[in-house]
Amino acid sequence: MGKMVNLTIDGKKTAVDEGMNLIDAAETVGVHIPNLCYMKGMKGIGACRLCLVEVEGSKAPLIACNTKVKDGMNVLTSTDRVVEIRKFVTDLIVSMHPLDCMTCTKAGACNLQKYAYDFEIKESSFSRKKFGYPTDESNPFIKRDPEYCVLCSRCVRICKAQDTNVLEFSGRGVGAKVVTGNEKPLQESGCTFCGSCVDVCPVNALLEADRWRKGREWEYDKTDTVCLSCGSGCSITVSAKDGGVIKINSGAPDGSLERTICAIGRFGFDSLTSELRITGPMKRVNGELTETTWDDALRTVAGQLKSAGADAAIVSSANILNEDAALLKKLAEAVNTKNVDSTVSLYSGYDAMKSGGADLEQADLIILAGIAPDQWTRVLPALDAMVRKRVNSGAKLVVINSGETRIASKASVVLRGDEAGMLMELGQALISKGVKAPREMVDALAAVNPSDEAMNAAEIFAAAGMPVILAAPSLYRAAADLSLIKGEAVAMPLEANAKGVVAMGLVTEGRGFRDMVSSSTRVLYAIGEIPVGDRPDTGFLVVQGSHMTALASQADIILPSTPALESEGTVIDWLGRIRKVHKACEPAGDARQNSDIFIAVAEAMGASLKPVREADVKKAIKTKAKVVFSSFKKDSGYEIDAEKFMEESNKSIVNGSRLLWLKETEQAVTA
Repeated sequence: MGKMVNLTIDGKKTAVDEGMNLIDAAETVGVHIPNLCYMKGMKGIGACRLCLVEVEGSKAPLIACNTKVKDGMNVLTSTDRVVEIRKFVTDLIVSMHPLDCMTCTKAGACNLQKYAYDFEIKESSFSRKKFGYPTDESNPFIKRDPEYCVLCSRCVRICKAQDTNVLEFSGRGVGAKVVTGNEKPLQESGCTFCGSCVDVCPVNALLEADRWRKGREWEYDKTDTVCLSCGSGCSITVSAKDGGVIKINSGAPDGSLERTICAIGRFGFDSLTSELRITGPMKRVNGELTETTWDDALRTVAGQLKSAGADAAIVSSANILNEDAALLKKLAEAVNTKNVDSTVSLYSGYDAMKSGGADLEQADLIILAGIAPDQWTRVLPALDAMVRKRVNSGAKLVVINSGETRIASKASVVLRGDEAGMLMELGQALISKGVKAPREMVDALAAVNPSDEAMNAAEIFAAAGMPVILAAPSLYRAAADLSLIKGEAVAMPLEANAKGVVAMGLVTEGRGFRDMVSSSTRVLYAIGEIPVGDRPDTGFLVVQGSHMTALASQADIILPSTPALESEGTVIDWLGRIRKVHKACEPAGDARQNSDIFIAVAEAMGASLKPVREADVKKAIKTKAKVVFSSFKKDSGYEIDAEKFMEESNKSIVNGSRLLWLKETEQAVTA
């Protein structure tokens, strides 16, 4: 813990960290200092002047967002003087703002509206100004209306912080406005449609494009949950009305590096109502898939699994919940087959999933080994934004990768080549610089000859106070060895619940994933959106999923399952934290949660499975160390890289109309 500073705010004594600004300090005693431009976790810029406060001993009011606390400070946040200044500033802003609060979509969540109410401003005392700026409504994601802009620069700063650099100011003074490069529409400007600008906009200048007349903020049922679209496992807040999802926002705390979510996580919910959504069981009759009842579907699947027994094969996505994974493991035992595996084995050794957590918020050095997060191609996009934010705040970055990566442009040092070899070179370079290392590590690396780049990286590593190594799962062991010298190592999975699936014991014991989908099986039971497009060589194919994927269209039986937004349970994220997934809306049609389907299939077989609860999940995690995982084998004939994996895994999500539009638009722009 750093040095603490004692001060008084509106008569309330408090002690806060040295270096904290007055807005954050006031929050510790429950005092809100009005502001439009300040963003927690970012440097204050004093643009709006609403946060002026009086400090005993100062001749003039001070700007709270960029004034640091001092020992013995006595701060007054609501004197007549500062209230009058704030009222004047609000009055001036209102004179340049549309006064359509009665029909404005942002009503009830607009900061300017709140302050105008507090200061009893019904109409500006200044002459009204209207600029006539055009509105950008050319994409289905974000509507930009500069007429509402209060020039707080939040959108510009958040865009720069995560290195997308799409938004910028044009002009000066009251005639300034936020623009894209050459004032192009967002889809032609390099925008990733992460929507961070929407989250931080305090007014109606930036909004979800389809929000008009879909309810007001106070009408929404808000649910905090987790996005399972990729390994980032971002916190999200889902707003629903009349049983349907209206919008999704980041659910991470203000100021957190995890505040960014991507276009899939924010706008992909329209896949819930996609024409490809499966809402009822289907059975192949005379070569055609037709609707059937749950009873018929369950009897058929149960009969096939029971008949196949030890020859039955079960494969699953790693985006299912912990409770689902635990029950699927038990279902395989009831079937009496050891041929059960998940997509984790396509990109990871099981031991790599044992890593714990790390604190990126405090890291002064980040090493990316064998992973290439990318907001633009949507491979671990939120992680890409997190790393860029941290680097832009002063942290160093070292990239270790055999290929060319976009994130490398932010790196202080790039080590290109075999990633495992580069990690060994970095370790030996550290030892050669006199950094203390375990004896066994010194002996193991004695013959390694580090390159100049490795020596440069070692110099940065040695100087770092809190380094964090984020590694591809297959490189985790080498990264963990390096962390024995200093820092934390984390295996970065590609799927949101890869660690949970492994912790629940859903790992290869018999035939592995590659083997089961590339060779003959009597019955293949596939759960979730697995990266397999063509029907494997199987006598009977069961697909359990939420959307009509290419594989589902070739199934003999389809069991409709609920996606994450319609499910309840837990996952284990990439930092090893148990995260709760809450049901944000009701299941579509007759779709059921995976765990409920597994229980029903077992019952149809004459077996009994008990529901798995969060307490059972925690118990399984505690005993995980006792589980002996089989070795990961790189079976031939089914190679897949990270980018391809993400593309294949997200196909049903991309079939949401908005994301399909984005994909087609990106292809057109690239062409």
